[in-house]
Amino acid sequence: MKRILALSVLVLAVAVAAGVALAAGSGGPGHGPKKQGKHGGAIHVIEHATTDAVTNRGEGAGADRVGDVLTFANDLFDESNSAKVGQDQGYCFRLIVGESWECVLTTFLSRGQITVEGPFYDTKNSVFAITGGTGAYARIRGSMDLNARSGGTEFDLIFHPNH
Repeated sequence: MKRILALSVLVLAVAVAAGVALAAGSGGPGHGPKKQGKHGGAIHVIEHATTDAVTNRGEGAGADRVGDVLTFANDLFDESNSAKVGQDQGYCFRLIVGESWECVLTTFLSRGQITVEGPFYDTKNSVFAITGGTGAYARIRGSMDLNARSGGTEFDLIFHPNH
């Protein structure tokens, strides 16, 4: 029964995320991030983590438990952290208490969307797999570095497309 409930929650979360992604369009103003030479042709944006929320399962709200859900929909800024260039949204499931979450994240930029999946670690940086995209990023594959900054209130998202 617990397994069926967990699977139902996952299916619902994926369906909601897909619906919101379709409804949101390409988000952000008419300009987008530039490919940055510093990162070898990578796309670098900075997320301001202002909407992150954890939904705890069961009793003991606030307790860190396997199965907790982290959701977010945050603004993205250019590499200089001065101009808004888009937004992101996603969800994570707590898999290892005090250590890691498994996440799906969609980045909305003026030229299209990029979706990634991978681990989000509590105390170290992460690398996500780029699983697809739309618009100018329709054929994108590769990886995304997720690096904490400002004590975890901001994150570098550095996309490294395979060429």
